[in-house]
Amino acid sequence: MDINVTLSPEKRAQILVGAAAVFAADGYEGASMARIASVAGVSKGTLYNYFDSKAALFTAYVGEKCDQFLAQTFDIANHDDDPAEVLRGIGTRMVRMMLSDVGLAIYRVVIAEAAKFPELARGFFEAGPARAIGFMAEWLAEETRQGRLAVPDPVFAAEQFFNLCQTRLVLRRKLEMLPDPPDSDIDTVIQASITMFLRSYRAESPV
Repeated sequence: MDINVTLSPEKRAQILVGAAAVFAADGYEGASMARIASVAGVSKGTLYNYFDSKAALFTAYVGEKCDQFLAQTFDIANHDDDPAEVLRGIGTRMVRMMLSDVGLAIYRVVIAEAAKFPELARGFFEAGPARAIGFMAEWLAEETRQGRLAVPDPVFAAEQFFNLCQTRLVLRRKLEMLPDPPDSDIDTVIQASITMFLRSYRAESPV
C-alpha cells in the first residue's frame, strides 16, 4: 500500500461491493483482482492501495458483513425481557441472515474453497460463527447469574441453540433443495427450538 494515498471509506465500500459480486459469481480461486477492480469501477492500483491481496479483500468483505449481522442480531439481547422473547429475536434474525443472498453466497464460497484455502474458512468462522457464539454465551451466562436460566456451559448451549434454529430449513436451502421459506415456516422452527432449549435451561424458580 502507498502510505501517501488518502483512503476513502466510500471508495473502500465501493470495492467491497464489487468484490462481493465477483466472489459470488466466480468463487474465491476463480476471482481475480483485475476483474474485481473492473467490476468495482476502480483501477487495479487503487484496489491494491486498499487491499494488498485477494485474501485480505475477502477477509475484509466477510468481516464487514459479519459485523453488520452481529450488530443487528444482538442489539436485542437485553436482560429485561423474558428470555423466550430474546431468544425468538436472536434466532429469527440469525436464520434470516443465513438464508439471505449474502449469507448463502459467503457460505458457498467458503465451503467450496475450505480444503484448498483453510485460512479463509478459519477467518470466516472467527469473524462470524465464533463471535456469535461468544455474544450468545455472554448473554446466557448473565441470564444464569440473574437466575432466569440455568446454563452450566454457556458456550456449548449457545452453539446448541444456533443449530436447533437451523432445523429443516437452512441446510436444505444451502443445497438449493428449497426456495426461500415463508416467515411462517421460520417462526415454526424458531418456536420449537425455543421450547426445546428452555426445557433444558430455564431455571426451576426464575426470578
